[in-house]
Amino acid sequence: PSRCLAHSAASNSTDRPSPQTIPTITMKFAFLTSSLLFSLSGSGFAFTVPTSPTPTLHPPVSLSSTALSSAPPPYVSKHADDPLLIRAARGEKVERPPVWMMRQAGRHIKEYRDLVKKYPTFRERSEIPEVAVEVSLQPWRNYKTDGCILFSDILTPLPGLGLQFDIEEKKGPVLRKVDTWEAVNNMHLIDPFETCPFVDKSLRILRDSVDSSTAVLGFVGCPYTLATYLVEGGTSKEYLEIKKMMSSDPSLLHAMLKNLAASIAEYACYQVEAGAQVIQIFDSWAGHLSPRDYDEFAAPYQKIILDVVKERHPEIPTIAYIKHSGALLERLAKTGVDIVSLDWTVDMKEGRARIDKAREEAGMKRANVQGNLDPALLFADHDTIKERTIEIIEKAGAGHIMNLGHGIEADTPEENAKFFVDTVREYRY
Repeated sequence: PSRCLAHSAASNSTDRPSPQTIPTITMKFAFLTSSLLFSLSGSGFAFTVPTSPTPTLHPPVSLSSTALSSAPPPYVSKHADDPLLIRAARGEKVERPPVWMMRQAGRHIKEYRDLVKKYPTFRERSEIPEVAVEVSLQPWRNYKTDGCILFSDILTPLPGLGLQFDIEEKKGPVLRKVDTWEAVNNMHLIDPFETCPFVDKSLRILRDSVDSSTAVLGFVGCPYTLATYLVEGGTSKEYLEIKKMMSSDPSLLHAMLKNLAASIAEYACYQVEAGAQVIQIFDSWAGHLSPRDYDEFAAPYQKIILDVVKERHPEIPTIAYIKHSGALLERLAKTGVDIVSLDWTVDMKEGRARIDKAREEAGMKRANVQGNLDPALLFADHDTIKERTIEIIEKAGAGHIMNLGHGIEADTPEENAKFFVDTVREYRY
């Protein structure tokens, strides 16, 4: 989605609305309940949860029993048939691959740039439901994408954990560093109905606005990627501070990641209950990890979110994306995610074969795939866009959602984005 990855530049923060008041949830936590700290034996992962030498331990929180504020009833669809994207995500036989683009809503669309003049801050555009819906709908109206993803940001739920953030136009995300036990122990479980009701409202309006052939997607950031912003205090090129923490105080980082996993799992389910038909999880910066560190600090927490979503909403397809994931494909596949989203640095045919082998070794059903046209190719001529798009479709085969290998670039010509979508819509297996 546009700006769904928090490193995107955004509008001047001085004009943004005041941060919402965050309620104190009685049961704070530093560690997840044992219901979430399960063995990941079926996935090929096994990690031991470290304990802190000096933490303040709060009562454990159970995601299934936490007393959240009164929630509206789950969204009920008016349509009987599932959209093409949902059917493809489940591996059903379809006439063509569905198509949408990561970051499809936003800066490359003139209508969006015009809207920025009236709503100059990113948080206004993403937290005022009517505005967020309009931005979400722009690429769907203009290009007829098969997926319509909520215009939001992976940092959006953080105030609900007691973690404030800002997004400045030139600097990007700005956060107070979370790098002490005191700061981690002050995190609390999110109550999304109280702290981000605009997400619920936006998704419900979005579901009512699109037609029955379109799937509405929600998304979340994964704990490791969110932790990079918290530990670094914003964006980073080398991620040295969080990598230092891995070696100097791994138990502190694990405590932070567990706290994040609990709330992000809750937030993902909240989006489903508001109308999201697919959940994509972004662990964008996990691609900077070694395989060993990925196994310890990223994969287990991805799996917590995926497992909670599947436990509560088994019918909802899940997608996982990591930028520069070539070295981690097998590991990502073994989290049990339904659809592995490949970036552009991996050949689709080779990536698919590696994913299939990893799932077979783990005793899991075959995963489907998403991706993976290089976003830079949308600056090429139409013949090149068509050739490279069809090549990917034919390498992927059935069970494929066509997408870019990363978010669409801000300077992408709109006519080229439309041509890419049209190419996929005209294709037939």
